[in-house]
Amino acid sequence: MSKFTAIENFSRRDVLKLFGASGGALMLGASGLGWSPMLAAQTAAFGEEQRLNLFIAIGEDNRVYLTCHRSEMGQGIRTGIPQVLADELEADWDKVVVVQGLADKRYGSQNTDGSRSIRKGFDKMREMGAMARQMLEQAAAERWQVPVTEVYAKAHAVYHKGSDKRLSYGELAMAAAKLPLPDAKTLTLKTPDQFTQIGKGHTIVDMDDMLGGRAIYGADNRPEGLVYAVIARPPVFGSALESMDDSTARKVAGVLDIVPLPVPKGAPAFQPLGGVAVVATNTWSALEGRKALKLSWSKSANDSHNSKTYLDTLKQRVREPGKVARELGSQPASWPEDKMVSAIYTVPYLAHAPMEPPAVIASVDKNGCELWASSQTPQSTQQNVAGMLGIDEDKVKVNVTLLGGGFGRKSKPDFSVEAAFISSKINKPVLLQWSREDELRNGYLHAISAQYYQACIDDKGKVQAILSRTAFPSIGSTFDSAVDTPQPFELDLGFTDIPWDISAVRCEAVKAESHTRIGWLRSVSNIQHGFGVGSFVDELAIANGKSCTAQWRELLGKARVENFANQGFEYGNYGEDQSRHPVDVGRYLKLIDRAEALMAQKPAGKNEGWGFAIHRSFVAYAAVAIKVRLEGDKLTVVDAIALMDAGTVVNPDRVAAQMEGAVMFGLSLALFGEIDFDKGAVTQSNFHDYPLLRLPHCPQITTEIIASRAVPGGVGEPGVPPVAPALANAIVAAGGVRYRELPLSKHLKI
Repeated sequence: MSKFTAIENFSRRDVLKLFGASGGALMLGASGLGWSPMLAAQTAAFGEEQRLNLFIAIGEDNRVYLTCHRSEMGQGIRTGIPQVLADELEADWDKVVVVQGLADKRYGSQNTDGSRSIRKGFDKMREMGAMARQMLEQAAAERWQVPVTEVYAKAHAVYHKGSDKRLSYGELAMAAAKLPLPDAKTLTLKTPDQFTQIGKGHTIVDMDDMLGGRAIYGADNRPEGLVYAVIARPPVFGSALESMDDSTARKVAGVLDIVPLPVPKGAPAFQPLGGVAVVATNTWSALEGRKALKLSWSKSANDSHNSKTYLDTLKQRVREPGKVARELGSQPASWPEDKMVSAIYTVPYLAHAPMEPPAVIASVDKNGCELWASSQTPQSTQQNVAGMLGIDEDKVKVNVTLLGGGFGRKSKPDFSVEAAFISSKINKPVLLQWSREDELRNGYLHAISAQYYQACIDDKGKVQAILSRTAFPSIGSTFDSAVDTPQPFELDLGFTDIPWDISAVRCEAVKAESHTRIGWLRSVSNIQHGFGVGSFVDELAIANGKSCTAQWRELLGKARVENFANQGFEYGNYGEDQSRHPVDVGRYLKLIDRAEALMAQKPAGKNEGWGFAIHRSFVAYAAVAIKVRLEGDKLTVVDAIALMDAGTVVNPDRVAAQMEGAVMFGLSLALFGEIDFDKGAVTQSNFHDYPLLRLPHCPQITTEIIASRAVPGGVGEPGVPPVAPALANAIVAAGGVRYRELPLSKHLKI
C-alpha cells in the first residue's frame, strides 16, 4: 500500500502557514471552460478568492499539492486525477498531498456524474502536469547555465545529463514560479510506455480516513452555533401545505423553530418541494417535532397516480406507433406471425438509495452563504443557492465533503437550496438531514418504463428488420412541465445507438407523462434499454436455435465504425466527438469472444445456466455473464463475469472495484428494486420494503479489463446495463421461464 498524506482543504491562512510568509511555491491552475491555464506566483499575496483555483502547487518543503476538482464518493477520483497530474509532473507519489477543490467556474465543469471525470479531464490534466515539469526543467537549466535540452525531470527532481547535478522540486519551486507559462503546443507529453502512475493500481487516498472513522461527510462539520433541521414535505408531488397546527411540535424538548418552505413554481428543477422545516438543537428532537406536526395538504393533479395502473398504460401505448427517433431502410409491409418475435419489457420506478442520504450544512449571514455539502455538482449548488437567496454566485462558498455514495442523487442540489433557505430565515448555521424515508419518498426517481421490441426473421433465421419503442417519463419534465415524451438525449442511451447490421431499423419514442420528480440514476436510461435489448437478443437467439453470443455477433456484423449516417437523428454520443470516441463494433466483438472463453472455464451444472449481455454506454464497452442455479422457484446467483473496455485506464484497482460495484448495483435493481405509488404517494419507506442486495445474494465476481490504448471512456456506469438482461437470460438457460418484468423477486424466491 502506498503512503499518502490525508486529503486536505486549504484556506489562505493554511497556505501562508504551509509555505511561510517569505516562502514560495510553483502554483499552476486552470480557468474557464477551455481550461486556459494561469500561473500564480503569490504566497503572502495569495488572495482568499483564489485560494483553491489551483491544480498543482510545489512547496519548498518538496511536497506536491494536487487539486482534485471533482467529488469523491468511493469511486476513487481523488486518487485518479492526482495520478494523471503526478505522472506527467514526474512527482513522487509518496510526496503528493491531495487538495479538494471548492466550487469555482475556473475549473470548468465540476460535475461528478455521467462517468466523465477522467474522460473529460485526462488530456488537460496531463497538460497541467507537463507544464509544471517543463517549468521546473527551465528553472534548473537557468540555474546551471546550461541549455534546457541538457536537463530532464525524473522522480521528483531535475537532473543534468552532462554531470551529476541534481535539484529537488522544492529547491526549484520559487524560481520556476517566476517563469512564463509554456505554450501548450510546446509540451512533450509522455508516451504510454513511459507512464509511471497512469495504469498503476493505487489504494484510494481516503481509505485510511474512511476505515478509521476520520473521513468527513456532509453531516460531519460543526460550525459554531449549529442547529439541526428536518423537513415534512408534501406526500404527493404537486401538493402544497394547506394548514398546520404546530403547537404540539413546539413543545417537544429541543425544538427551536418551525419554518414553512416556499411552494415551488413551475417545473420542480432544483427548487424545494415546499412543506415545513422543524429546527432543533439535535436531529432526534427535530424528527420528534416533525412527528408531532398536524398538517393538511392541498389537492394535486397526481393524487390518483398508481404506478401499477400507469405501467399497464405504458405497456399498451408501446403497442401503438410513436414518434420516429431513428430509421434505417424500410420496415416490412407485413409481419407474418410465424416469422416474427416480439416482446414487452418493463422496469419500475427506482430510487438511488445511497448509504448516506442527502445531508448539508448551510450558514447564511450578511456576507453570503457557506455550505458543507455532500455534492456531486458544487457549481450547480452554488448557482441554485445564489439564485434562491438573490445574491451573487461568488458570495456562495461550497465546501465539498466526501459522499457516502451518490449514484446521481447528489448531483441535484435541492437539499442545499433547502438548507440555505432555512438558515436565511433563522440566522443560524443549520444541518439539514434527509432521512431514509425522505430519500425514498421525495427524491428524484428513475423513470418507470416499458419497451417494445419486434423482429422479422427470414427462412434462414436471419433478422431482417427490428422495430423498437420506448415509453418513460422524461428527465426533461423535471425542468419543463410540458415535456411528456422521452427526449433525444435519453433515447441515445442504449436505444437509438445500437449498431445493428440489419437492413431495416426503426426506433420510436412513445408518450409518457410524469407524476413525480424524474432524475438520473447510475447509467440513466441505459438501465431500461439495456434490459430490453439484452433480453430481446437472447429471445431471438432461442427462436433461431443459436447461442446468445452468436446472435449478438450476427446482429452486430463485421468489425467497423458505425456513425448512424442518414438514419434520421444526430447521435449525441455522451457529449463526445465520434472521431475521438467512435461506436466501434470491433470492441464489442472482442468482449464477446473473451466472455465466451471465460464462461467455458466454468461450465453450468445441473439446474444452472449462463446468461450473457453486452452494452456500450458512456463511450465504454461492457459485457456481463451471470450463472444462476434454479431449484423450483428458488433462485441463486452463483457467478458473475464482468468485462470492460474503457480505453486507457488510470487506476485498474478502482476500475475493477467499479465493475464489481456495478454488478452488485445492477443485481440489486434487477432482483429487488421497485418504488410503487398509490394515490399519488410512494408506498415504500425504508430498506425493509426497498431492499438492497445483501452478502448472501452476491455471487463470486470475476472482473477483467481489456487492455487498450484508446482514449479513456467512462467507468462508473457502463457496467450496470448488461446485468439485468444477463440475469434474466441465465434464468431461461437454467430451465426457467422468461421474465420480462422487473424486479425478479416478484416472481422468484431470492
